[in-house]
Amino acid sequence: MEEDTSLINLNLTRSTAVLTMESLGIPPSIVFSALIFGIITYCLILFFHSMLLVTIVVKRNLHKPMYILLFNLSICDLMGATGFYPQLICSILSQSTEISYAACALQGMLLHIYGTGSLLFLTVMSYDRYIAICKPLRYHSLMTRGTLVKFICMAWSIDFAMIGALFVLTISKEICRTNIVDTYCNNPSLMKLSCEDMRVVNYYGLVIIALVQGFSILMVSITYIKILITCLSTKQSKSVSKAMQTCGTHLVVFLSFEVNVFLLLVSHRLESVSPHLRRAFGVAIIIIPPILNPLIYGLKTKEIRETVFRVLQKRVSSIKQ
Repeated sequence: MEEDTSLINLNLTRSTAVLTMESLGIPPSIVFSALIFGIITYCLILFFHSMLLVTIVVKRNLHKPMYILLFNLSICDLMGATGFYPQLICSILSQSTEISYAACALQGMLLHIYGTGSLLFLTVMSYDRYIAICKPLRYHSLMTRGTLVKFICMAWSIDFAMIGALFVLTISKEICRTNIVDTYCNNPSLMKLSCEDMRVVNYYGLVIIALVQGFSILMVSITYIKILITCLSTKQSKSVSKAMQTCGTHLVVFLSFEVNVFLLLVSHRLESVSPHLRRAFGVAIIIIPPILNPLIYGLKTKEIRETVFRVLQKRVSSIKQ
């Protein structure tokens, strides 16, 4: 009887319920260092991505499909970082793992939109590279401004529609628990708060994973196999070298993201995996790509690297004067 009363009370106050996340496990002696590290990391992510976004917007020679797609990938990274770091910094600062249900759902939605959007834009970028290398003479007729806008609108629409529907299904369920099993909020941890039948939500989540992951891996694999065949059949070493350099950056970013996603999914499905290891994989997918992506593209892409260095040199010269 007491259980029923407790359940009813939680049901009635779901919208204002205070949830408790897993402890970060930071010893008191290094709390200040962890706080500074979190703030500096978030500020660096904001700085790197801001530089990348501003550079692409300001420089007309970067108004090309690849860089416009990179612009959208950078926005995804910023959404993921903004969904994670402010809450992390507040938790360290207050030494509290509590979060409201509404804030938890918002954080989870931002992180899932970031993950799905990143995969979709990386997939479109692989198609762009395929057209540029395998069909260079038809590139401008195939990757027109209208086609690019359609790809971008389609990616964002699919992203928001899929994740929006997923979270509508999840938050429509009444909760009977308040313990989040991770150090941040995501859909699996929100699902575990409910005592209702969550099979539909679970199946829908698995369908999203299968569709997005399957489509991304298939498309990237096909495009890079065709790119490799084209490169091997081309006798001009300069064009092969340029093609491999152009694709290498994208492939590194895609593989690093996929490895993180794979480790996270496996850790959630296998009961034998340590909870600490699972949380480490979960945090890695949010921390690593947003830091690495602008650095990899900035350092490996000649146009962006030269433009950023020029802008920084002008700023330094103006300060000295």
